[in-house]
Amino acid sequence: GQTDLTIKLPDGYEFSFPNRLNLEAIESSRNLVPALGVLGSRQKHTLPDLPYDYGALEPHINAQIMQLHHSKHHAAYVNNLNVVEEKYQEALKKGDVTAQVALQPALKFNGGGHINHSIFWTNLSPNGGGEPKGELLEAIKRDFGSFEKFKEKLTAVSVGVQGSGWGWLGFNKEQGRLQIAACSNQDPLQGTTGLVPLLGIDVWEHAYYLQYKNVRPDYLKAIWNVINWENVTERYTACKK
Repeated sequence: GQTDLTIKLPDGYEFSFPNRLNLEAIESSRNLVPALGVLGSRQKHTLPDLPYDYGALEPHINAQIMQLHHSKHHAAYVNNLNVVEEKYQEALKKGDVTAQVALQPALKFNGGGHINHSIFWTNLSPNGGGEPKGELLEAIKRDFGSFEKFKEKLTAVSVGVQGSGWGWLGFNKEQGRLQIAACSNQDPLQGTTGLVPLLGIDVWEHAYYLQYKNVRPDYLKAIWNVINWENVTERYTACKK
């Protein structure tokens, strides 16, 4: 009588596994990421196209970083996720619970990497920057005092991530308010904290080192110039429904 948990990935694919394995369910705003239609149980995950050219975010994030980050790092998460899922399906067929448990960290890491980056690319835009408008701006003022205080807090949390990870603006559905959180490595925000992801800032060194070296605060200062508030607002509106 134990229910299954389901990973929902940005390409529309769902992957269920027994609840007894206690793997966190991963959720994303699938309606904001182009779905590939109804996918079969073994449909391979694919690397999403960027909605802009690699050099479009310059001078804030240079083309070399974007190309490596998207075509190498994100692609590796997608490829590894496909491999891990295949191994997991084999373990399920064999009833090999030991193998299923052993695959959980890789499933979480690569599935989280795929989800996080799929959100990240849409959170950025060459026409970004400035402030959000309408209900999102009002919610930010309500929950953080002002837009500047919000920026300062998310910047501080992101800069303060030890090692690799992400800084996030998320929505707490139970409390009906915005919250800031940090996640380690590729841990997905919703599966880790229950918050719906609205805006993610990647603070892995591969996201900035080639341009900003080890000065993470300079990268954080620059990335605000390319934040796609239209996309963040769409995510906020969708998760309130």
